[in-house]
Amino acid sequence: MAPSETSNIVDDDKTALYQGESNASERILPAETIIKVDDAIESIGFGKFQRRVLWAAGLCFTADATEIMLLSFLSLTLQSEWGLTPRQTANVTACVFAGSLIGTLTLGYLGDHLGRRPIFLLSSAIIALFGVFTAFATGYASLLGIRFMVGFGVGGLTVPFDIFAEFLPTSHRGKHLLVIEYFWTAGSLMTPLFAYFALETSWRLFVILCALPCIISGFLGVCLVPESPRWLISVGEGGRALSIIRNAAAVNGVDPDIIFHSNVRLKDEEVKESGFRDLLNRKWRKVTLLLWLTWMGYAIGYYGTVLAVTRIFDADADEGADAQDGTPTFDYRAIFISASAEILGLFVVIQTVDSVGRIPTQAMSYIFGGIFLFSLAMSAGTASNNLLTVLAFCARAFEMMGSCVTWVSTAEILPTEIRSTGHSAANAMGRTGAFMSPYLVGTNVPIKFVGAAMLAIHLLTACCAWHLPESKGKDLGHVTDEDEVDSVGEKDGSEMTFPYDSNDAVALPTSSDRRIV
Repeated sequence: MAPSETSNIVDDDKTALYQGESNASERILPAETIIKVDDAIESIGFGKFQRRVLWAAGLCFTADATEIMLLSFLSLTLQSEWGLTPRQTANVTACVFAGSLIGTLTLGYLGDHLGRRPIFLLSSAIIALFGVFTAFATGYASLLGIRFMVGFGVGGLTVPFDIFAEFLPTSHRGKHLLVIEYFWTAGSLMTPLFAYFALETSWRLFVILCALPCIISGFLGVCLVPESPRWLISVGEGGRALSIIRNAAAVNGVDPDIIFHSNVRLKDEEVKESGFRDLLNRKWRKVTLLLWLTWMGYAIGYYGTVLAVTRIFDADADEGADAQDGTPTFDYRAIFISASAEILGLFVVIQTVDSVGRIPTQAMSYIFGGIFLFSLAMSAGTASNNLLTVLAFCARAFEMMGSCVTWVSTAEILPTEIRSTGHSAANAMGRTGAFMSPYLVGTNVPIKFVGAAMLAIHLLTACCAWHLPESKGKDLGHVTDEDEVDSVGEKDGSEMTFPYDSNDAVALPTSSDRRIV
């Protein structure tokens, strides 16, 4: 880099911006420096601090999975034990998705206006508290009310995901926002294990076990997760944001007094308050509608696939009650093998998402997920069990790939001021799709019709995802559509900026720009 290109970053008589190429503790900023929060987080690297946040946020995903997946066991168990009608049994599942729809709209909005951390802790507390209360339900009506509140808390779990995303350096974001999905898979696998060991003893013990991940997550959140510095910057609290980043640097083994000396301050990026109406203004309307359709399609596809696979392999599960205690007999082996496909799908997408990109990965995953589910439905009742198992395994693997990248892409596309609101609104559309899926894949609907309908939904979802903006390699929230990029200009090949990004902030140089002292 020529001296003239660095004159606005460091004086000639100052030390170089960086000392060394790979050791984060050797990075030095010049005097009187204003830096963007993206560059500050990038400079502390990925380390122990982010791993702490990963565990706290990840266990929320585990809790989400266990509280949703337990419904397939709990509803059939209570149908047998309490003599529920098929409609009442369906309502046990539907009330959770109804609660999550309300919760995601409410708690996501509060996450943008009250802060990420308070809503993170509130969501965890609601799920843990009412998850345990489920064990003390005395009848159908009380059970519906309690499970609705569990769903309400589940609706706020986009906020832990967002707070983790906002602590990640750009260079680590794609991979680690997918790593968090392993916690969801863990919950999917834990639920049948909890059912196997506890359900025959007591369904009340089973639901308490399923509440444990969220109890642990809430405890870790209180102890280890601070407020998001990106959110603090958006509300004008730059000093507090820098203090949190300095602490994160120290936890990661980086000396904050070297990397952020006394004259360093964060660039003020205060923005106006936002709400749901902002999602539909001219700037974000197209992206918002595409995200909503993508989320609704992915939710119908994911939960519909889970239900269809269960229906095909366990069509008689609700009839096979144990003669001694009235508990249905489940094929735990088939359920566990089906759920384990998510491990493979997640592993593949982690290895490819940063090279292939977010948008092609989503489109490909939804197309192949639909094709394998269609093939499974068309083959049901005629093909061998082994072939059906392979088709079901592939369908769930591709469903996991697509849904994981949709979560990542959504958090990256939306800017800080509307991230929780926008992510939660998209999640609400997803919950709406999940609410619809039991009726689409119900036992009274011919399985071949289910396969054809699901293929059409998958193709539509892939089309919507294909038209979303690519976020690979760009600063968090600095993604917009092509027309807006043309209107506001492009700073470099890896970052798209908004009009409020002025030129008074120092951007940390890329590796090709670093001077070695």
